[in-house]
Amino acid sequence: MKKIIKYITVVLIATGFLNSCETTDLDLRISPNDLAANQADPNLVLNSIQLAYVSNQVVFSSRAAELTRIDYMSGRNYFNRYPGQTLNTVWARVYSSEFNTIGSTAPDVGMWTNIEALKQINEASDINYAYHIALGQTLLAHSLIQLTDFIGTAVFSQAGNPDEFPAPLLDSGQDVYAGALGILNEAEALFNGPTQTTGVNDFFYAGDKSKWLKVINTIRLQAYANTGNTAAFNAIIAGGNYIAASADDFQYQFGTRQLQPDTRHPSYASDYTPSGADIHKSNWLMEQMLNNNDPRIRYYFYRQTDETPGSGGADPNEERLACSFDVPPPHYDGIDHYCGVPNGYWGRAHGNDQGIPPDNFFRTAFGVYPAAGRFDDDSFGNVGLGEGGGGAGIQPIFLASQVDFWRAELATSDAEKAQLLESALVKSIAKVQSFGSLDGNADTSFAPTAAEVTAFIDAQVAAYSAASGAAKQNILAEQYFVSLYGGATDAYNYYRRTGFPTTLSPNWEANPGPFPRTFLFPQNEVITNPNLEQKETMAQQVFWDTNPAGPAFPAAN
Repeated sequence: MKKIIKYITVVLIATGFLNSCETTDLDLRISPNDLAANQADPNLVLNSIQLAYVSNQVVFSSRAAELTRIDYMSGRNYFNRYPGQTLNTVWARVYSSEFNTIGSTAPDVGMWTNIEALKQINEASDINYAYHIALGQTLLAHSLIQLTDFIGTAVFSQAGNPDEFPAPLLDSGQDVYAGALGILNEAEALFNGPTQTTGVNDFFYAGDKSKWLKVINTIRLQAYANTGNTAAFNAIIAGGNYIAASADDFQYQFGTRQLQPDTRHPSYASDYTPSGADIHKSNWLMEQMLNNNDPRIRYYFYRQTDETPGSGGADPNEERLACSFDVPPPHYDGIDHYCGVPNGYWGRAHGNDQGIPPDNFFRTAFGVYPAAGRFDDDSFGNVGLGEGGGGAGIQPIFLASQVDFWRAELATSDAEKAQLLESALVKSIAKVQSFGSLDGNADTSFAPTAAEVTAFIDAQVAAYSAASGAAKQNILAEQYFVSLYGGATDAYNYYRRTGFPTTLSPNWEANPGPFPRTFLFPQNEVITNPNLEQKETMAQQVFWDTNPAGPAFPAAN
């Protein structure tokens, strides 16, 4: 691809966050001084690429989790809940030569622009910056695949060349996928060649290119799972060079610093405040885990109280939980978590749009995994600054347990699927439990024992093996969704490619509009690009989504 760049803005290392109850953006601050591309510091340029990528992972994961009930979604109507502005910053971080994030007065530079700048720097330098370029290309390729998954298309053939293509045309989803896989091939070749890591601040693997090669193959695995290319998928599995062990998990590590910049996990920063927890949790997920005696529940959630108004025999409380007096509507017949979940698991059901009550010191908060909050040891205290693990959590992107779930999805025999389900649960639970040590003040006697963990896994595998048809599919999908907590991007893909689980709770609104098969185009691009018209609905399906149109599919909507 040809790229004409006249200037590149030097990006300073920053991991500040802009928080709201719905979205979180990493604040990428840069110097206002423009330098010629071959004068920019390649290490700072690479920092910018990595931070832009992490910012986008937070957004992709959050939107996917909301739609699949892993997180709570507010809003009874899907189209109104996700307007054209939803992916504005995501698009800008990938493509823009200059844009501003909310709350920042300095312009930011997109990933594509910065990667092309790295190529210019490399050409003009005696130092080999192949590692920088390969790392950036790996993140860019994954971002292009994700944009296609969420929007249905993206810009590829005319990207990064504003002089020649000031209003770039969108490419088909198939072409973007093919182009992204081509970029991965280029990155792989660079990693396999001579590289230097002097000065590199590799936020993920500290300069270990062997692990990046596993990431490249894992991105391919996800692309092949989406497109149903089982032959290519199985060929990578046979080769063995992918994320198969938790030691190779692809994740971003947050810190504990509160100010200038705030390096804490964004979920921690939202919930562990002097005014209490900010974000409601998903009733569907909490009930799913509570009913199954899931050993991860005390790590995922921290309860500030031991009862939920109107649930499990507790008295209703109209001031703190208005729906606790409500009679569930007919389309919630047989579903217990319309308003709450017993035992203090205080959250909200999908689409609940009631006003925000004074429940910040009662609602369930993020736990020690993955946000590094508090471990739930039945202390039922309040959350606050610095408590638990101080926010030094992770943003999961690709975990070894996730790959096992993909393998189970594509396996051809029930015995192999059951074995992979067991393997995925073992890896997921072990990883989650390892976070318990982050909360040094917790009473660890409340941690599940090895026997309890084994009993849970055995029960899930036995139930899966004994089930048939949709029931079998639901067990696998439910456990996959539970394991994706905190890094749920692929849940949106899985739900659209399989339609499972069918056990997801409905929206509060009986007729919320069609389930979003893709999101609207970023409105900022629509406004500035005369070649682009906004979609009228979100019913357009990504090319690999060959399932029936809504509202018949997915069944739970």
